[in-house]
Amino acid sequence: MEPALLSSPPKSASLYALVIQLGAASQQIIPAISWGLHAQVMDWLSLGDTQIADAIHGSQDTPFSLSELMGYRRQRGTQPGDDFTFRISLLDGDLIDPLLNGIEQWGNKPLSLGECPFVIRSIYTLPGTHPLADFSDYAILANTDKISDDITLNFLSPTSFKQKREIQPFPLPELVFGSLLRRWNIFAPEELKFPFVEWKGLVCAYELKTYSLKLESSSEIGAKGWVRYRFEEAEQAKIATTLANFAHFAGVGRKTAMGMGQTCLINS
Repeated sequence: MEPALLSSPPKSASLYALVIQLGAASQQIIPAISWGLHAQVMDWLSLGDTQIADAIHGSQDTPFSLSELMGYRRQRGTQPGDDFTFRISLLDGDLIDPLLNGIEQWGNKPLSLGECPFVIRSIYTLPGTHPLADFSDYAILANTDKISDDITLNFLSPTSFKQKREIQPFPLPELVFGSLLRRWNIFAPEELKFPFVEWKGLVCAYELKTYSLKLESSSEIGAKGWVRYRFEEAEQAKIATTLANFAHFAGVGRKTAMGMGQTCLINS
């Protein structure tokens, strides 16, 4: 009799957060370049698998989120060798191989963000190799036993939402968790999807400021800071806890593939 094989979730059910470390290759004043990071990631995916990149181009639901470019920006411009990083979070684990293959094929070529050239210094893919690198899967998040009715989220980059026909910068509970639920149900395995939720959460406390994020052809206003939410219904608290952990990968709200809505759960 052949030994039984241990079952494991398909790669598509995995969640990855990679960190790319860049070095500035010239003295430049770095413009707002969140849109440039998106274009660069799409170039890597296209090198790794053209069909996957084309499918993402044609989709309204981008299966990754991006941070802003992080690092110290000198007033008179960067100096060659200055360090910067950005984070790529994959909501579909099937993207990990094409992305890494594309980066490998890119090799040592400089990459341009705006008009600033950079070189890749390091790629961190495993938890523990960098504070922002992480890995999980949808089943782990859905089966967490650390349920909390008080949830504090830290919005790390400008965050906003489409509310009817207007842009809402305040992270109301129904907008935050409605956004996360929608993205979860797009990318999670069928058996882990949640039913519709009429959110009844409350905002207990917050410390927020509005900021502007300049994209290629526009500026976007969003809120940064923390908000504490409370869910009195046990089932909503359970779903909200799962989604709050998912926010670490997915981001929240609008334009998460352009650097907006980067979010983390603050453990109480």
